Amino acid sequence: MSNSPQDVHKKVLGRKGERAVEKYLKQSGMQLLFRNYQTPFGEADIIAKDKDEIVFVEVKTRSSNEYGSGAEAVGKSKQQRYYKIAQYYGLQHGEEINARFDVAEVSAALQIEYFKNAF
Repeated sequence: MSNSPQDVHKKVLGRKGERAVEKYLKQSGMQLLFRNYQTPFGEADIIAKDKDEIVFVEVKTRSSNEYGSGAEAVGKSKQQRYYKIAQYYGLQHGEEINARFDVAEVSAALQIEYFKNAF
């Protein structure tokens, strides 16, 4: 990614969205495990624990819905990537996990719409 003003704005907005979702998850009683979890298959924005489930959260922060909602941007390829990330996570932690995949849609005003079991 280049460092154009637009790219920097997107990166800053994305980080703000991730921090807002982390706060939301903690307030919902989840335990945060990892932020920006790196794997050979890509990155999971947030990994949390909710009771007996390991929750993989894709955060989509948008300044507008001009190009669709954040949740709509999580297509089949992104979903497949998250399935592989979950498998990798289980292998790295030596356990079979009960995985759940959620999507957090964040507006520029940091309003959160949360989709549990999104895919």
